[in-house]
Amino acid sequence: MAALERSRGKGVEESTIDLLYTYDRAEFNSDRRFYRYLNDVAEYLEETIAQEQTIEVSTVADMLDEIENENLYQALLTVDKRTLQIVLLKMQGYSTKEIAPLVGLTTGAIYARLDHLRKS
Repeated sequence: MAALERSRGKGVEESTIDLLYTYDRAEFNSDRRFYRYLNDVAEYLEETIAQEQTIEVSTVADMLDEIENENLYQALLTVDKRTLQIVLLKMQGYSTKEIAPLVGLTTGAIYARLDHLRKS
């Protein structure tokens, strides 16, 4: 608004000032609608995420049921039970050092199994 008042003092025609004012007001309203829309979408996404149920994967069978990638699923079907247990424990957040005594392997053996699985 201050810019429009300065324009009046510089000899700009009133019709030009009116056009600028109308344009600025339309831009302002457009921006306001856009940011309101963004806020609505963000709130919707937050609500949707909050409503989604987190599926606890506590068994190898649960883990296999949740896999959507067919190649990964087929690769996991070809490995032994101990390797599947390692993958499950990794998904649950255990470190390799924590997994080793649980499955009766060295950390090197666990790394080797996971590396073999990545390559298959």
